[in-house]
Amino acid sequence: MHYDLILRGGDVIDGQRKPRFKADVGVTGDRITTVGDLTATTANKVIDVTSRCVAPGLIDVHNHSDGWMLKSPHQLHKTAQGITTEVLMADGISYAPVDPHTAPEWIAYLRSLNGLRFDEYRGWESLNDYLALLDGRNVQHAAYHIPYANVRTMACGFGKRRIDDFQLRQMKYEIRKSMEEGAVGVSTGMDYLDQWYATTDELVATLSVLKETGGLYVTHMRYKTGLMAAMKEAVEICRRAEIPLHISHLKALGDIPPEAVLEYLDQEARKQVDLTFDVYPYQPGSTMLNSLLPYDVWDNGATAALGRLVQPEFRSRFARSLACQRLPLDRICIAWTLSKENACHQGKTLAQYVADVGKPAGEALLDLLLEERLSVLLVFLEGDDRKVYPMLQHECCMLGSDAIYYPNAVVHPRAFGSGPRWLGPCVREQKLFSLEDAVWKASGFAARRFGLPDRGVIQPGALADLMIFDPATICDTATFADPQQYPVGIDAVITAGQIIVRNNIPEDLGSENLPGRVIRAQPKALF
Repeated sequence: MHYDLILRGGDVIDGQRKPRFKADVGVTGDRITTVGDLTATTANKVIDVTSRCVAPGLIDVHNHSDGWMLKSPHQLHKTAQGITTEVLMADGISYAPVDPHTAPEWIAYLRSLNGLRFDEYRGWESLNDYLALLDGRNVQHAAYHIPYANVRTMACGFGKRRIDDFQLRQMKYEIRKSMEEGAVGVSTGMDYLDQWYATTDELVATLSVLKETGGLYVTHMRYKTGLMAAMKEAVEICRRAEIPLHISHLKALGDIPPEAVLEYLDQEARKQVDLTFDVYPYQPGSTMLNSLLPYDVWDNGATAALGRLVQPEFRSRFARSLACQRLPLDRICIAWTLSKENACHQGKTLAQYVADVGKPAGEALLDLLLEERLSVLLVFLEGDDRKVYPMLQHECCMLGSDAIYYPNAVVHPRAFGSGPRWLGPCVREQKLFSLEDAVWKASGFAARRFGLPDRGVIQPGALADLMIFDPATICDTATFADPQQYPVGIDAVITAGQIIVRNNIPEDLGSENLPGRVIRAQPKALF
């Protein structure tokens, strides 16, 4: 038999938790066709991978790539890590579904999270319209959630209101239709636009559709109520709706130790619901500066919010609210600003910025949001990375980078380093798990949980999404001070049988008929 590609002589880690084994991997078209001894066979291309590991391409189940996959066919900061599949539309907020009224609101709100500009919006409304712009036009695959806030605001607009029976029926219809078309589940971000007004009862009612269609409830929990309360609400929603739960970026916060979080999960939550979670291998976090604002600033949508920032009553209320934020201003850093004029402040703490501009803190931060049209990204210095290690080790954990990317910015290093840190230092130096378990958590486990057929494994018939790396040297190099640094120890990354990256250098594949495809999930499938 003749192959298109043979990876010869490597140690195969198959994404199914089996011990690594020596084998050749034969690829024909976009599929793995043989795993075994191919010494006597030929191929169009043969790569000697002696002393290297061959593993499935990584699956990033939580990210903020929605805009970047539209803007660019190749996210090198992700593919250089070995990530071949992105599960889009996290946190209940994205660019679809939309209508002519909600589309500009989401573009404005998400500018500092997902990157899309107004001039880059091409008029799509449905999830399928958006996804059609990705299929075959990117080097990575894209699976997708149904973003809850998009569905909710199309049904009842923005602002503090409870949904009525008519709106509930509309939302359930949209969720059912999108699940039947191939979504992995429904995502929420309970600290983000409009979802803070969704009650527990509302979520139980709308998400009950998933009991029939299959699929996950994937949630950035209501952290502002407190970590334990947020977890208990998420569990209650899924217990009452009788659906599986996946918690996004689960970490111990504040004075709550990771052991207390895991004790609750194991002793109570997992006895009530089918539960998994994702984590990135860092304790510090990142999100938008506008997330510090009182909720009512958004009640008429994001495009109207700027007008509220100049109102004296609102400014006084925001200034007072800074005293009860979870972290002080000297532990929150500016990662990115919309304008070049304020880019000089990237990397500074908010405390340093306030001191530099010489204004009271509340006034300084609101003025910054006015200047930047609400678009400022932050990094939150939440403590030592060792605090996240127990979460990474847990059997229910998988990889979610939560990557937020901007060029020429001091972004969180997770955008460049999550995958190699997971497969390198977390295995070698920290000894959190075996390399086989690390690969499983970032590939096969994620594919199985999110219903992604033929992904995340190395076996005949599976899609040829692969990475080749040196287990002795694979490592992240990105730091908080200098985050835009590519990893070491990854030789090549392959999507659907095509090499897309070699040693952090992208392959020239043109711009048409690229190997990345939209994945239609099979939520109840096991493979």
